[in-house]
Amino acid sequence: MILVGYVVLGLMLAVYVALDGYDLGVAVVSPAVARNDADRAVAMESIGPFWNGNEVWLIAAGGTLFALFPQAYASSFSGFYLPLIIVLWLLMFRGIAMELRDHFPSAVWHGFWDAAFTGSSGLLVVLYGVALGNLLRGVPLAHGYFVGTFAFLLNPYAVAVGLFALLVLAQHGLTFLAWRADATVAERAALLVPRIWWPTAVAYLGITAATLAVHGASIGMSSILPVVSLAALVMLLRFAAGRHARAAFASSSVFVLSLLGTAAVTLYPYIVPAYPAGSGGLSIYDEKPSPAVLGTFLVVAIVGLAAVIVYQTIAARSMTRQDENVNP
Repeated sequence: MILVGYVVLGLMLAVYVALDGYDLGVAVVSPAVARNDADRAVAMESIGPFWNGNEVWLIAAGGTLFALFPQAYASSFSGFYLPLIIVLWLLMFRGIAMELRDHFPSAVWHGFWDAAFTGSSGLLVVLYGVALGNLLRGVPLAHGYFVGTFAFLLNPYAVAVGLFALLVLAQHGLTFLAWRADATVAERAALLVPRIWWPTAVAYLGITAATLAVHGASIGMSSILPVVSLAALVMLLRFAAGRHARAAFASSSVFVLSLLGTAAVTLYPYIVPAYPAGSGGLSIYDEKPSPAVLGTFLVVAIVGLAAVIVYQTIAARSMTRQDENVNP
């Protein structure tokens, strides 16, 4: 059952990154696709109906970590306390920017909130990537708690993963805009997808090689998931070149999900690996939730997430029908 909990937690995080990832990516690339205030409003409005629901997955993942893996939760918050506080502030600032932009008619305020939207989202992506990079590299642990420094977390490998994450989600955001935005913004986004694809592909190969060097003979790298991610990346370019926007976005989503899946398989069975990688850490099997707690929480989590999936599916179909009515 504890393995099921690990899989559910991994799925929650992967789905969060795939869904909120296009929100964040849209914010990162909006200065490149939006030439004026109206274009920036279009870019922001394209994610307006979805971003709140997408962040539910992050909250659910935090609740799952707390309920099923309390020792890992405590270790993570002790070690990543400052980065987590920064992440919370960035999440709030990003949400405030989206909600308040249209309440201020001034062009100056619009520019301020647009810059806040892009800056906070970009920093969030990099911090998420740095956190993942440190998990793959391992963190210094003593008696199950982090004993390193903030400077230790900003190591070259983790920063490289953070920058790679920025490229991946910028590409993800462009494919979403090419599919969902109005004609002018969508056209600019579609033209930029092949341009960002090449640095993303080069960074993907570099990070894969660096991960093998840091993590040794990785189980994740020997699974089928890296093949899936590479195939999805290649198909993304083909669909983007053929202007099949929806298929390109679907390929980008598969690419993101397979990357997170590879990371989860690589980390298994450790939820907080020790530094250096391969020297132990906090295993999922070190946690001892009672069968009643484990069973009850998993049932509640699965039912709740099923409700979220239904809501987001209905919202997406509703928005698609509205778009078809506006642009028959």
